[in-house]
Amino acid sequence: MPNAPGPPPAARPSPGPAAAAEADRTDRPGATLVRALGMRDAASLTIGSMVGTGIFLTAGDVSRAVGSAGASLAVWAVGGLLTLAGALTYGELGAMQPRAGGIYNYLRTAYGPLWGFLYGWTCLLVIMSGGIAAIAIGFGEYLGAFVPAFDGGRIWWALGAWVVRGPQVAAVLAIASLTALNHVGLRAASSGQNLFTLLKVAAIALLVGAGLVLAAPPGSALAPAAPGAAAWAPLPAFLTAMIAALWTYDGWYAVTLSAGEMRDPVRDLPRGITLGVCAVAVLYLLLDIVYLRALPLERLSHSTRAAEAAAQALLGGEAARAVSAAVALSAFGCLAATILYSSRIYQPMAEDGVFFRSVAEIHPRFRTPVRSLWLQSGWAIALALTGGYTQLFTYVTFGGVLFHVMAGGALFVLRRREPHRPRPWRAWGYPVVPAAFIASMALLTLNTLLAAPRESLLGLLVIGSGLPAYAAWARRPGGSVREERAQPRSM
Repeated sequence: MPNAPGPPPAARPSPGPAAAAEADRTDRPGATLVRALGMRDAASLTIGSMVGTGIFLTAGDVSRAVGSAGASLAVWAVGGLLTLAGALTYGELGAMQPRAGGIYNYLRTAYGPLWGFLYGWTCLLVIMSGGIAAIAIGFGEYLGAFVPAFDGGRIWWALGAWVVRGPQVAAVLAIASLTALNHVGLRAASSGQNLFTLLKVAAIALLVGAGLVLAAPPGSALAPAAPGAAAWAPLPAFLTAMIAALWTYDGWYAVTLSAGEMRDPVRDLPRGITLGVCAVAVLYLLLDIVYLRALPLERLSHSTRAAEAAAQALLGGEAARAVSAAVALSAFGCLAATILYSSRIYQPMAEDGVFFRSVAEIHPRFRTPVRSLWLQSGWAIALALTGGYTQLFTYVTFGGVLFHVMAGGALFVLRRREPHRPRPWRAWGYPVVPAAFIASMALLTLNTLLAAPRESLLGLLVIGSGLPAYAAWARRPGGSVREERAQPRSM
């Protein structure tokens, strides 16, 4: 691992005032989040949150953008390296601040409490809740192919223009059941999530194994005489394809939000996130090789369901149906992971006095942030039922990647401002590797702004709507602004 190990635990220096101020508050009396996650759980959560439906669907978009097999493989490889750069960057930040909330903490520490709040506010309003709704609807659409009651043509409720269809009902049931599983304990939720991850990785491994062993059909994109098999794409086309690939890698930062429930976050968080990202990068690259071996480039470029098309070409119609089931399972597993990690953002916000105080409550028996869980899932269910998540999710795309740019920059801010602060794990390749991550996220931000300026500006309005909310919460007794002023600044 690219870890710069510190001295043995007994010889490590005592944390200074700044480190003590940022110590994980779940270790203090009265706070009862349980530290039960190990490195395997961290790696499983990382994999589970990244592998949803994207890699089964977006390979066609990448191939269409670059127009060659060689460039397509390069896109997935470079996307994996850039994601790994992000994992290494957040690994250092997470080891410094092993508290639930992840990016919320990094922004708060580097830029002030307002920026941390705006990130959490936007996550609840759209990024995480909208993502949960979108994943759940995707699961429902695939499930409808096997269970007629959840088919997209089945109408469950109609009131004027409001129509609730089968996939939406399946989405609600999936969100509610997984939230209930999270409610009753971290161990139960983590075990379920680990199982889903194992099953979907096994399904992908079977498809990869068959795709690499079986003979490629004539005319496939990687056949020796295939035109453009090793050609390279122009830079603008490559960057367009990279955007699709980076979105497919999204979710890699999941474990940083659950740092407050890791047994040894200083050691296991950087290792778990790095191992998980590397595993997914290898899986994605192998899957793309299978797609290119199974299908002609032209067919892959116009396929919206690459995995099913590849399975049918290699193994026949029944295999394609089995892949559809695997995609449904993958979506359900990704939903389980997303509900688990994203609900950990709002509890520390409430603990810091900039959100509803009741959301800070940890269940005395199950030791989970139950109010945070149900608040997020309730809103996600509302978005799924109304269909409002699709437009909101588009509006906030610009803001979502902007927060990643800022969080990556937090590493440079804290290195400069607190050079002597204990760093038990340092980002490998600093400053080049973190800078590459920031540049890739800035590229996504710029592309989104240019491609959808109206939606980007509306996304900024969504983020800006948190300003009056922050002002109201922060100025209450115990709020973040008063708390910051009452403490000497040790940074």
